[in-house]
Amino acid sequence: MECYFGTHLPERRRDSDKRLVCFSIPEAGIVFKAPFKGGELHTEYASLLTLLEFVEMNGKIFKGKEIEIFGDNIDLISQVNNKAPCTYEYRELLKKALDYRKKYRYKLGWVPQENNPSTNLLFD
Repeated sequence: MECYFGTHLPERRRDSDKRLVCFSIPEAGIVFKAPFKGGELHTEYASLLTLLEFVEMNGKIFKGKEIEIFGDNIDLISQVNNKAPCTYEYRELLKKALDYRKKYRYKLGWVPQENNPSTNLLFD
C-alpha cells in the first residue's frame, strides 16, 4: 500500500517555524494534517513518525500488504535508508523510524514535491 508524508509551511508564515505534519494513504482515502512547531527536517521526521504510528495503530488496514512510503525530503529519506549521515539532533528520531522499519519492513522512497499527495490533496 502506498503511503505519503510531508510537511507544509503556510504561505502567510514563511518566516515561522509553525508548520503542518501531513500524511496520506490514497488507497484507503486517508488524509491527515496537524500543526507542529519545528524546523523543516524536524517536521518531516514528525510526519513520517506520525504515519508510522498510524500504521501501527491500524494494523487491519495494512495486514498482508507491502507498505511503500514516499516523501519529498531527500535528506530524511537518505538518512533513513542509510545513504547519508544523520546529525546528532535527529538521531533519536532516526532510531524511532528504524525501529518501525524492523516491525513493518516498509520501503522508503522519494517523490517530487509536486507529486506528493500528502500535501497536495490537503490544499487543492
